Amino acid sequence: MFLVVGLGNPGSGYAANRHNIGFMAADELVRRYSFGPWRKKFQGQISEGELNGQKVLVLKPETFMNLSGQSVGEVLRFYKIPVENVIVLHDELDLPPGKLRVKRGGGHGGHNGLKSIDAHCGKEYRRIRLGIGHPGDKSRVHGHVLGDFSKAEQDGWLMTLLDAVAAEFGRLTKGDDGGFMSKVSAIVSPPKPKAPKKDKPAADNTKGASGAKGDKNSDATNQPQAGEGIDDISGAAKVSLERADTPVSNAASAMADALAKAFGKKK
Repeated sequence: MFLVVGLGNPGSGYAANRHNIGFMAADELVRRYSFGPWRKKFQGQISEGELNGQKVLVLKPETFMNLSGQSVGEVLRFYKIPVENVIVLHDELDLPPGKLRVKRGGGHGGHNGLKSIDAHCGKEYRRIRLGIGHPGDKSRVHGHVLGDFSKAEQDGWLMTLLDAVAAEFGRLTKGDDGGFMSKVSAIVSPPKPKAPKKDKPAADNTKGASGAKGDKNSDATNQPQAGEGIDDISGAAKVSLERADTPVSNAASAMADALAKAFGKKK
């Protein structure tokens, strides 16, 4: 049996607070898997269901955040659930909005709900840290966590995150913490599509007027046409042809003659 604890504060005045994201995740989990109705018990609200063949209890303590451990402790003692099978959903200042991490054991990081659970139950439970972002200044933290999510946040990353957590939650009951994090991350922040690869330019298979296959060493426009003498060819082409017909030993002299003819000058 697993106990899933969503942390938050009771009452409509706190319902949309960033500090209540744990309550929100618990509600979505119960809704998605059609768990039983919420019942007032163990100083909180509790719902029962099944996931991957395992019985799962979902608890929302109503003792206010600072005393959450009292409610959690009562459930553990009544059902004799080991603390290793407790999964706590809570807000995390040190993660950007929409990011998520799974952590087992360790410190409470200043979170009063975790601090209370540590005191009543021990520390070896899993924490699903749901990022709400940091306001940037310590003096603004209180107002930030007890402030409501904006409409844009609710309709954007928050709804996507809560849906992804519920959809992939079964992985946690199987001990697949890494797979859970990866799948949720891929849903909330899908990878950007790769730019399509550019096709390599096709090889130049065009043929020159002479019938030779075109390449970088041949230029059909510089080849003499039928009935065309060398004196009828333009200067640059003539230079090329005259060089080709000149012995290597006389290359310098031939080049000078060709340039002189091309520009109408005498050598």
